[in-house]
Amino acid sequence: MKGEAVSMANSSDPYPEAEAERCLTRRCLEILSKASCKLQIITKGTTVTRDIDLLSKTCSMVSITITTIDEALAKLTEPYSPSPAERLRAVETLISKGISASVRIDPIIPFVNDDSQALVKTLAEIGVKHVISSTYKIRHDNWQRFSAALPKTAERLRPLYFEKGEKLGSYVVLPKELRLKLMKAVRDAVTSFGMRFGTCREGLSYLNTATCDGSWLMQTSAKQ
Repeated sequence: MKGEAVSMANSSDPYPEAEAERCLTRRCLEILSKASCKLQIITKGTTVTRDIDLLSKTCSMVSITITTIDEALAKLTEPYSPSPAERLRAVETLISKGISASVRIDPIIPFVNDDSQALVKTLAEIGVKHVISSTYKIRHDNWQRFSAALPKTAERLRPLYFEKGEKLGSYVVLPKELRLKLMKAVRDAVTSFGMRFGTCREGLSYLNTATCDGSWLMQTSAKQ
């Protein structure tokens, strides 16, 4: 395992609420940093700042999901996550301590957060180097939750997904021309501020200006 690149975690957040008390992720990071592993952390949480001391010991980067700077909207769409302001502060703290950070504007949802210009500008101002984005992909469970939280928006989205959309694996996605339009808008905003852009799982890799997941940042992080 020594020197391997390790991503935590692509399918579940490595910083659930219980982590603050149990410190299981921190123990994993202790082992991985001792083995000089390259570390990629993907989270919606802010507890990651607690582990800056460990992340500073090896090549590392942190990717934090921030889908909007609208606090009221965030309470509807991500009721159990830290507020956008708290997550922005976490990103700023990481960068100030020499930890490379990217931000995931993911997912982009038509009629909800498809104008990300203000968020992108804020990210550029605090020193973010890479932005990752992709569109909302429907599964039965997340569609039920979304419809309950934003029923009127769900009705506007229904024909885009269930009449004009495409099946992609176990997901229903927007038609490709609309996905391209949405991702190109984010890419253009990101690159206009001198940041790099990546989109994953969209079939639009030609829009990317760096590896889609931001893992290139592990090579540029400070090592102590």
